[in-house]
Order: sequence, then structure tokens, then C-alpha cells
Amino acid sequence: MASKKRQSKKIFVLDTSVILYNHNALNSFDDNDVVIPITVLEELDNFKKGNEIKNFEAREFIRIMDRLSTKGTLQDWIELDFPKAGMFRVQMDEVPEKGMDAIKLFGDDKPDHRILNAAIRLSEEKPGYKVILVTKDINLRIKAKALDIPSEDFKTGKIKDVDSLYSGKSLLENVNPEVIDRLYKEGLCEPSDLGITDPIPNHYFIIRNESSSVLTFYNPVLQKIERVEKRPSYKILPRNAEQVFALHAILNNKIKLVTLQGVAGTGKTLLALAGALDQKRHFKQIYLARPIVPLSNKDIGYLPGDIKSKLNPYMEPLWDNLKFIQNQYNEKDKEYKRIVEALESEKLMITPLAYIRGRSISNICFIVDEAQNLTPHEVKTIITRAGEGTKIIFTGDIYQIDTPYLDSQSNGLSYLIDKIKHHDIYAHIRLEKGERSELANLANELL
Repeated sequence: MASKKRQSKKIFVLDTSVILYNHNALNSFDDNDVVIPITVLEELDNFKKGNEIKNFEAREFIRIMDRLSTKGTLQDWIELDFPKAGMFRVQMDEVPEKGMDAIKLFGDDKPDHRILNAAIRLSEEKPGYKVILVTKDINLRIKAKALDIPSEDFKTGKIKDVDSLYSGKSLLENVNPEVIDRLYKEGLCEPSDLGITDPIPNHYFIIRNESSSVLTFYNPVLQKIERVEKRPSYKILPRNAEQVFALHAILNNKIKLVTLQGVAGTGKTLLALAGALDQKRHFKQIYLARPIVPLSNKDIGYLPGDIKSKLNPYMEPLWDNLKFIQNQYNEKDKEYKRIVEALESEKLMITPLAYIRGRSISNICFIVDEAQNLTPHEVKTIITRAGEGTKIIFTGDIYQIDTPYLDSQSNGLSYLIDKIKHHDIYAHIRLEKGERSELANLANELL
């Protein structure tokens, strides 16, 4: 046993879902001790092959285990690799001596139930410690509480209050008419003219009084409030102030990272694609990608046909947006032909996100749709691959999560908006008004 003095009175037992969410989870518990049940290692063995992010996380964690094993047997308490860390071990014995057996209570010998047994066994072995099960699986947390086992979600990468998430825009009312007139005549004004003392880079403002209004943003290069003009891209005309702001951010070459968040029908993907096509002369390629989230958590291998046939159902919403833009033109129009040529020459590519991973993304406009289904680590991996001349646009609805271990607080889009706000090359807009149709708006409001 390592000589490090163990002062912690908490032991955190990690579920497989935590490791698949963040392979560095061991380093997230300060000086407390961390335990991995042997069942978790068995489950990770099933995830180590593949190209999805969960496969990457499994492989990286297994490498961490391999490094730790050089310090001694993993059945004994050993020191973790970072400063002021607690101790770590693998829990081999998962059969409680005295306490309630989860397998007998809940039925079949499932991995989740063996992990619960490991937590029970550990609490029997260490009566002076508070043993806490950490899992992204809500149902497992409920089962743990039924057995009187303290349990909680893995909170690293989870924002505190999604309701106060940065919106990217503000409404300023009762503004001096002279300031609004100056914005229309000169296009600029000082932040102090609007009572703004600490402006946020690329923050948007709806400025109005009883007789007039103007749309603006804070330009961090000029350090002034600048008027935003309403303009179309590929005949897609913004229908409300938020859409004007979103398209402005997409078309602004100084902004390298854009996030658009909003419910279905607010125009996120359509605006991103139209803006990217408008700017395609500045980029080598346009990638429009989205994560594949199989229905009922079944792999795409369950679907019939070749790989293209399997992927088409997941990519269809992206094709729908592209067809909508094409249909603004006649087939003989040069804009229509340019889109067809871009697809044929692969200047415009609609593809699953997994197919982008590992590629260089220099001089590329990279649109990531349904970004709420990404983990914070996936979002970081995408952004850190950006080379010179690349612009990345993330779109999504943080309340429409399709993956089992993410929610509105822990998904990659919420995490990105919360962590990267207030930077000169970043802009965000929350789209609130649905513009798809009256029927779609009715469903969003009442159903």
C-alpha cells in the first residue's frame, strides 16, 4: 500500500457511464479516493473498438489504468498522478457480506447491479468513509437511493444554471433618439452613449424607443457599438432580430466561432448553411456534419443496406435545408448550379461527424448540427482541430437531448456557451421565435 497519508473521508465509486463521458474522471475528485469496480473494466472492454467518442474515451481510460498499474497491484490503494490527489483502487469483490444484495433485489446479474453491490461491499469494508456512487445513468442513481447508497451525477463539465445561460443579446429601451439617429447616419456610437460600461465582445443589442429602433452589436476591433443591417444570404432573409444577429455573426469574418441555440423551427441550421454558402469563396470546403444518435440506442449496423443507405436517414434533415435553399432559385440560375457543382466537387460535404474526426480542418467552414448531443470533450476535440482560416458554427437545442447520459446542463453545447463567452472571436445567439410555420409554432407553445 502506498505511503501517502489518506486524509479523505469520501470514496467515490465510478460507473462506466462516467468513464465514457470523460476518461479523465479520476482527476475530478480533489483529494478524495476513487474506486472502479471490476465490472466497469469488463464493460469498457466492450467499448474499446470503434471510431465514436465513447470508444476513444474507453481506450484512453484503459491506457490510464495501464500507467497506474506500474505503481503496484490495482487491488491495493495507490496514488493518483496529479497533485493533491487522493488514492485509487479497483474493487474486485462485489458481493456484500451483510448488506442488501442488489442482484437479489433487482433480479438478473446485470453489470449495473454488480456495480451497486461493489458500492455496498466498499461501505462495509470502510465504515468510517462516506461511499458515493457517481453515475450519468439516472435510473442507476434511483436504484442506488432505493438501497440507501448515496449517489450523484458526475458534475465536471456540467454548468450550474441553464436558465441563466448566456443569450448573446440584450434589449435597451427608452434610448435617446439622437443616439439612434447617429447609428443610422454614421453606423457607430460609443458604448457610453448607451450607458454600457463593460461591453461584451460581439454582444448584440436591440435598441429602441417609442418612435424608432435599431439593431447593433459591440465591435471589439473598433471598440464601438456598430449598426447591424438586415441582409439576405442565398435568398434566405432573416425574419426577426435574432435571425439578423445570427446571420451577421456567420458572415462576420472576424468571428471564428459561432453558437446558435434555439428550439425546433427557429432557423438555426438553415441560417448557418445559407451564411456558409454566401461565404464559400473564403473557404476551401464547407462541412455540414451532425453526430449520429441511433434510434433506441441501436447501432446503425441494424439498418439494412450499404453504409450510404444506413447514414441517409440521419443526414436527411441537412439535405432538406440544402434543398430548401436550392428551391429559392430556378434550376437554370447560376446560384442553383453553384450548389450542384459544390456538391459534385466536394466543396460542400454533408457527412456524419464521425467521418470528420481526425481530418485537418484548415480554411474550412465547419457547421456542426445537433451539437447538444455532443459531450464537452467532443466539442473541445472539434475546436482544437481548427487550423488557420477555419470557422466553426455549432447549432442545437439544449433541451432536446437524444443521448442517454447527457442533459441540458452537461451537454457540449451548453458547456461551450457557458465557458467561452466574452471572447473577441466568439459570438452566440439564442433564437427564440419559431419561423418554420404557424403549425410548428403552435406545437412548440402548447404541446
